[in-house]
Amino acid sequence: MAKRKRLEAPSADALKEIEEGFARETSATGPLGPMPPIAQIASEAAAGSSPLSSDERLRATRDSADAARFRRALEAGLIVQEIRVIDIRAEALSRDRMTVSREEMEELKTSIRAHGLRLPIEVFEEPPTSENGPVGYAVISGWRRLMAYRELMSEGGDEFLTIKALVRSPASAADAYVAMVEENEIRSDLSHYERGRVAVMATSQGAFVSVEDAVNALFHAGSKAKRSKIRAFAELHEELGDLLNFAPNLSERQGLRLVGAIRSGMAPDLRRTLGAGVAQDAASEWAMVEPVVLQAESLDKPQKSPGRPRIKPPMRSEFGDGYYKLANGITMMRDSDTRGHYIRLEGHAVNIELIDVVMLEIQRLLERV
Repeated sequence: MAKRKRLEAPSADALKEIEEGFARETSATGPLGPMPPIAQIASEAAAGSSPLSSDERLRATRDSADAARFRRALEAGLIVQEIRVIDIRAEALSRDRMTVSREEMEELKTSIRAHGLRLPIEVFEEPPTSENGPVGYAVISGWRRLMAYRELMSEGGDEFLTIKALVRSPASAADAYVAMVEENEIRSDLSHYERGRVAVMATSQGAFVSVEDAVNALFHAGSKAKRSKIRAFAELHEELGDLLNFAPNLSERQGLRLVGAIRSGMAPDLRRTLGAGVAQDAASEWAMVEPVVLQAESLDKPQKSPGRPRIKPPMRSEFGDGYYKLANGITMMRDSDTRGHYIRLEGHAVNIELIDVVMLEIQRLLERV
């Protein structure tokens, strides 16, 4: 039988030596063995960080969501920004407004001085002119407000060095023109000549394929009659725009009469007349061209035989082929007599201006035949 060994309690020095050895062995190890380096780094980072309270975590989540919403709103052009006036180019788009009276500009400047800019302008970004140059902007709407700020800035107003603006991102030049025209159609009384002119200018800059496409896109909310008049004034600008000094002051009736003369082949005569004199105002300019217009209108009228009785067109019944009653109360009747075919228009809305528009449209259609 083996002899049992007698156990003795370790001394105090022995216990101290055991504890020191255990501490040395476990300082770089975990319960399952040595601690990996990445675990040591995470442990040290956790020890050095202070845990957030629930309120602080909630606030951080809200801040992150607010920042995301702000970025989306900024990208959509919904955030008003302060942009330096000198960084905005006013001539990037051909403006539909041709003239601004001095009185209107002074009134606008007075209002801005007293109350600030109530409505921000709209701009879009342009690429820098150089590789490391600043980002530039071009005005879409708010041209008058920008001009007022430029004048106020030149008069020494440091508070007018920047202007409030919404930065838009139009998909194309055509979209930028549409935005400009829609804003001015609501806020200003443009003449038909100014509308026709901007359609021509937008087409010449490549925003639209044709003037007709430009008119249909820029004034899509207008009636067919309105767009027809704008197309006529666009033709007037193409033929005589370089010689007419007071074109925006032409009445609708005067402009349509000029277009009628152009379509009658009198454009060279009109150009010679305008080139030979200098008009002082709108009235004198019209006095120069009216004789040519009257000559063209006399050519279009059939000569009456002396003593020949006037033939009255027969009255049509309001039923059957050739009779059309429109929703606006206008009736159209077509028939023929010994002199040829004719169309008769009746109704409260029928006036000389409407007849002029109808005649221009019929002329435009027949010239394509």
